[in-house]
Amino acid sequence: MISITVRFFAAARERAGRSVEQVVLSEPYTVAHLLETLPKQVPELASLMKHLRVAVDEELAEVDTPLRDGVEVALIPPVSGGSSEVLAVVSEPLDVQRVIDAVAGPDHGAVATFTGAVRAHTRGRAVLRLEYEAFVPMAQKVFRGIADEARQKWPGVRVAILHRVGVLEPGALAVVIAASAAHRQEAFAACQHTIERLKHEAPIWKKEFFEDGEVWVGLGP
Repeated sequence: MISITVRFFAAARERAGRSVEQVVLSEPYTVAHLLETLPKQVPELASLMKHLRVAVDEELAEVDTPLRDGVEVALIPPVSGGSSEVLAVVSEPLDVQRVIDAVAGPDHGAVATFTGAVRAHTRGRAVLRLEYEAFVPMAQKVFRGIADEARQKWPGVRVAILHRVGVLEPGALAVVIAASAAHRQEAFAACQHTIERLKHEAPIWKKEFFEDGEVWVGLGP
């Protein structure tokens, strides 16, 4: 067990009714586990959690960032300059509305989305499940690069990406992308550009499981 000091700011502080909370965390000692544990201790934050970013010792952190005893964690609501950036690899079920909200705004009249779900059949075989694995820091760096490319090609466009890892059964969402722009042509183009670049560049691997075997996609049987 370790003890974590969690500091709240702005909307998070108002919702919690205080600016600091001590959380005793069991294993695994990660940001992801802290984010699962905290709403149970401070239920007022539950509806706000999806909008928050996390800093560990004053450095922005990812969900797989390890935590140590006595560390200080800050919950950071979206800043006044706009909605929080969503370019992430996550292990929990994907929230389509979170991705849309990250790019929507009164200055953009068009939002195009892409959702990729696990198919029940592939190449004539019934799929039992998929397992996604990622090199998370590099994958999220690639996501940021893809978003930057889109902004360069279509100035003003906003892009958000969530990709899930872990075990996914047929029907579960594996990736959600949203792109917004002033007009639909740019939004559609940026959304398509993003999924095509992601499929070829992001270090995310997929293993398919069937009744009669399993295979890493791209490597053959």
